[in-house]
Amino acid sequence: MGLFDMFKGDKGANMTPHLAFACALLYMMASDGEMDNEEVGHLLSVLGGSKDGNTIGVGANNKELLDNALKYIRKNSLDTFLQEATPLLSDAQKICILVNLVDSSLADGTPEREEQEMFAKFMKAFAISEDRFAPFFEVIALKNDRSVFINQNDPRNSDDYKVTLPN
Repeated sequence: MGLFDMFKGDKGANMTPHLAFACALLYMMASDGEMDNEEVGHLLSVLGGSKDGNTIGVGANNKELLDNALKYIRKNSLDTFLQEATPLLSDAQKICILVNLVDSSLADGTPEREEQEMFAKFMKAFAISEDRFAPFFEVIALKNDRSVFINQNDPRNSDDYKVTLPN
């Protein structure tokens, strides 16, 4: 028994779908080496605030979730996380995570190359094809594209343009 063997089992909380959600967001935020204010804001908004609504930041229930997620991602690689979390997630939970990952990556304007590569890893691990995810992506991209408010000459602002989703 080595001196540090006693720490090997200290992986934090057991993986749950909710912990997987928080961890996934943190992995995405950290993928490009910086956590932008917009990404932190997105994380706090999706994890939820305090119960009383008066405290800015993460509420008491979700502070523990965030703390556990931070401990987990510091000790485990993305690949380890994906192997551990994927079997625990329902299809709806996988799509929810993917939608929130895209939203987080677009929160600061454009997704960095590292974020795009990490997103591809999530899709592969979750066995979700680009074709299947495309309609969700279109909605999130539209939500985050505020240029239609800034550029009145944008073709999407014409009277005959209608927003649709691919079938």
